[in-house]
Amino acid sequence: MNRKFYLLLFCLVCAKVHAQKTPFEKSNGTQTATYFETIQFYKSLAQKSNTIKIETKGQTDAGYPLHLVMLSNDQKFNPADWHKKQKIVLLINNGIHPGEPDGIDASMLLARDIVLKKIKLPDNLALAIIPVYNIGGALNRSSFTRANQNGPESYGFRGNAQNLDLNRDFIKCDSRNARSFTEIFHYLNPDILIDNHVSDGADYQHVMTLITTQYNKLGGELGEWLKSEFDPLLFQGMLKKGWDIVPYVNVEDKDPSQGFSQFYDPPRYSSGYAALFNTISYMPETHMLKPYSQRVASTYDLIVTMIQQAALNANILVSLRKNANGNTINQRNFPLAWKSDTSKYTQITFKGYEAILKKSNATGFPILFYDHNKPFTKLVKYFDVYNPLNIVQSPEAYIIPQGWWEVTDLLRLNNVIFTRLTHDTSIRVTIYHIVNYSSYPKSYEKHHKNYEVAISKTSESIQFLKGDYLIQLNQPANRYLVETLEPNGDDSFFAWNFFDAILQQKEGYSDYRWDSLANLVLEQSALLRKALQEKKNLDSNFKNNSADQLDFIYKNSPYYEPAHLRYPVYRIEKRL
Repeated sequence: MNRKFYLLLFCLVCAKVHAQKTPFEKSNGTQTATYFETIQFYKSLAQKSNTIKIETKGQTDAGYPLHLVMLSNDQKFNPADWHKKQKIVLLINNGIHPGEPDGIDASMLLARDIVLKKIKLPDNLALAIIPVYNIGGALNRSSFTRANQNGPESYGFRGNAQNLDLNRDFIKCDSRNARSFTEIFHYLNPDILIDNHVSDGADYQHVMTLITTQYNKLGGELGEWLKSEFDPLLFQGMLKKGWDIVPYVNVEDKDPSQGFSQFYDPPRYSSGYAALFNTISYMPETHMLKPYSQRVASTYDLIVTMIQQAALNANILVSLRKNANGNTINQRNFPLAWKSDTSKYTQITFKGYEAILKKSNATGFPILFYDHNKPFTKLVKYFDVYNPLNIVQSPEAYIIPQGWWEVTDLLRLNNVIFTRLTHDTSIRVTIYHIVNYSSYPKSYEKHHKNYEVAISKTSESIQFLKGDYLIQLNQPANRYLVETLEPNGDDSFFAWNFFDAILQQKEGYSDYRWDSLANLVLEQSALLRKALQEKKNLDSNFKNNSADQLDFIYKNSPYYEPAHLRYPVYRIEKRL
């Protein structure tokens, strides 16, 4: 009798869950759920099943909390325990660009189907979902901001509540969203991250393309396994489900049949950020012009395929990640940039449309056009090898004065291990000076980013204060530390203007006052007199410019402030 009762109860619960249709389903695939509909959907699902849990994890710029949905067959939701049990942890991030909502709807469908056991969640895999990451953008709905996109009827906006593109914010963390994501990321320590997107570029027949973490950047056995073993399994699995996917078509205003390179993903992007911690990352890019129902279906099937293949390959993935993390702790040489190697490529079968130039109906000028009456299938070159550039040897430790709290707060957020100096002390360190740099002339994601950074090095004893940060380079965050703290890294904190205060000279002089002091400085230093004369001999403009000469003397005198252009992250080269 009890058995029949529980069976009936189970059937009633399943019926209620099954009746819980999404706005996508109710509209026959033409609408996407709003933020509030999405969160309510998961809350209702969690009330009806013990295999799913929804929590709030930090704030966003929109004033609403970021939610995290977790699914596990054992009905336990402690990520640390998941890892102890050798489970694969798969994190799905949705709505980073809410005008690209495919993942939002696909994840809702998948979570319900897992609860219904229509889709089996393997025992050796735990699933985590961020339902809507860019909440501010999701609340800013319209039907016009994605001019290139075929549905849904209305959708969110790319910019968040600060008008930031959150897929450029993973390193700099200008948004509360990014800070909350960072906490979630390290809380989960995911083995795989899927960040769902919709493409905006060339036209072709494929419904979905896929950005994978750069194989060479991930590196080692993990990167090689990803390229030669795991990615082919994903592509084969999708083909069996009816989706012929290819790598992301990384072109804008040119013919993709001429070949294209793997997407370059510095750590401002989700995939590049995840690679800093040896997490495999994917950015599915459904094609903007394909019907919305197809895009959601392909995203659903990709996640299912990922779950299936990750579970089948769980042991090797856990082992390779463990080894990669151990290697990171001992690694000493780190590239700060990468460049596509155009001499090496694989060939992929690409299904496109013939690209032609035709007269624009709007302007009368020639415009690139893809002719759907001329589809083709052909082998194209895919440049998926990147060579490391600007390789730097890590120090044994960095020291950061505590005044640079914006930086040290981010280090703390990313689980960096550090100690604080217990007393004032003098330490011999390598010092970088900024010799030259360029900055973006226009604002880019709230910054005027620095690039082409040239540095010089000196070795000096510096007086540090009690409370300054000592960061040993013997930890899992080594790669994150080097790529953010070395000033000429592509996405370093210096590149993102965190240290721009050192670029401005704070003290100066009046010429009439400094002139007499300058003469005294010259009288006391034969070396400076010699250097001044040599510069006059080599530079006629300098020879005839009194202000430049006074400035030269000042900057080579004890009166010149040492902090000007001195990079305030110091390297201890020898092991402490």
